[in-house]
Amino acid sequence: MGDILAKLAPTAAALIGGPLGGLAVEAIGSALGISNATQDSIKEVLTSGTMTPEQIAAIKQAEGNLKVKMRELDIKLEEVQAADRASARQMLAESGSWVPAALSVVTVGGFFVLLLGAATGHFELTGDDIMMLLLGVLARETASVYQFWLGSSSGSRQKTELMGRK
Repeated sequence: MGDILAKLAPTAAALIGGPLGGLAVEAIGSALGISNATQDSIKEVLTSGTMTPEQIAAIKQAEGNLKVKMRELDIKLEEVQAADRASARQMLAESGSWVPAALSVVTVGGFFVLLLGAATGHFELTGDDIMMLLLGVLARETASVYQFWLGSSSGSRQKTELMGRK
């Protein structure tokens, strides 16, 4: 569901699974004509391969309406994502779990192993190959790992702006 929805409605895709997921599910579900929509029911329609051009247009319209609604509510997607990362960091600090660090190492390590394997000819990355899908997923998740552990570039930009005001 994620890749299809991310192409059609990136704001809604980013919200699903987060604190404003219900808002996105409601908007996309309504666009698809699903009453009492859930993530699963939306995924079923998106991955069925039977979406009509009207449904695709409705999803894009719902994306636009969702952006307007978020502006009306003065909700910025970047702030929502930053809050999500902050709560994950807080949970890590409180729990002391080693799992996030291990998953981060596996993700970043896997990304670079795949790149190195492709560069040395051990893996072939061509066409619609599963390796290309894996590379894309690992590249996206590697960026998320860096944002989690090191902060986002927007956060750095905001710090720089604040320092410049002093």
